[in-house]
Amino acid sequence: MHVIEPFYNWLKYYNVAEDAQSPYFGKEYNYELYTDAIYNYYIDPAWDFLGSETLYFKILWADYDKGYVVMEFLGEWNDAINNDIMHLKRNIIDHFTPLGINKFILIGENVLNFHGSDDCYYEEWFEDVDEGWIAGIGFRDFVQHEMKLYNVDAYINMGGQLEVINWRTMKPQLFCEHVNKLVTYRLG
Repeated sequence: MHVIEPFYNWLKYYNVAEDAQSPYFGKEYNYELYTDAIYNYYIDPAWDFLGSETLYFKILWADYDKGYVVMEFLGEWNDAINNDIMHLKRNIIDHFTPLGINKFILIGENVLNFHGSDDCYYEEWFEDVDEGWIAGIGFRDFVQHEMKLYNVDAYINMGGQLEVINWRTMKPQLFCEHVNKLVTYRLG
């Protein structure tokens, strides 16, 4: 797990530690010291703690003018035991929605498992985005299947054309616009 790093190529466009509106503004990263772990497996120091012992993430991009946030996740998304959606909603999403963010792109390639519970926090998040949306990109098929069993797909658009496999080759603005077109087409 320690070799899985968050996507770094967008750091030239956005750095969460330098964003005065970010919940991680001013955070200093020590890339020499591995302190955080998921199930006793150390993870790269660039991942950020969101309140869960099993799910970490990284904010890759925030555009307050256009309302976008792109977040990449690592670990086990466990709503049943750790209530990960509550931590994400209260500690991160509730921070960004008053700042005008209403389009959330969740990169789930490194989400290794999902354990569901009820969908109350997903429903609340969905209602908070009003005219926006929530999109899941790159979640593994079995993770998407588990999310569907708990009705999460009613709130997070995922699968089909939203599997943007070349997202790393795009600049963040173009990626967000591309996902916006796909979601708008799907919802329209």
